[in-house]
Amino acid sequence: MLAVVLGLLVAGAGSFGLAKPARWGDLARKFPRSLPWGYALMLLGTVWFILYVRQEQIADFEGLKPYLYALFIGTGIGACLFVQDFLAVRGAAVVMLLLAKMMVDTARWADTEWRLVIITWAYVLAVAGMWFTISPWRMRDLLEWGVANEMRIRIGSGLRLGFGLLVIILGLTVFRSA
Repeated sequence: MLAVVLGLLVAGAGSFGLAKPARWGDLARKFPRSLPWGYALMLLGTVWFILYVRQEQIADFEGLKPYLYALFIGTGIGACLFVQDFLAVRGAAVVMLLLAKMMVDTARWADTEWRLVIITWAYVLAVAGMWFTISPWRMRDLLEWGVANEMRIRIGSGLRLGFGLLVIILGLTVFRSA
């Protein structure tokens, strides 16, 4: 199910970029400094991380969990209030790291070598998440390069659409039987 949902998201982004390249380029250029996206992604990442901490069963941390919750919630909200420059990129980086964890945890049990598609994608997300965390302007630069002209937008969107369709097909066939 995870592969199908992720594939639909990627294929949907690719389809949108192919259908409306000018609009896609405009949205991509605005994303890195978008406060609404920043708040949404940072708060999503904070809640998601808290859920992972809540699931953790290490006895040494059980007594510390209320303090950890407060610390992590404070960090997420504090980032929204005090680190608004490139907040969307920082929030996206947190979500990338958490999504990579979920993808690896889920794909680990698939009894097929096709799981390496998802695992490799997860590692790319993890590295990108770390890279964008320490240098968020790089996402802005990468997005600016990717939408510099309509041909780049169409090529990138076509690649996203193709990859999304591959992941959907894997999710509906190979991973379903695994």
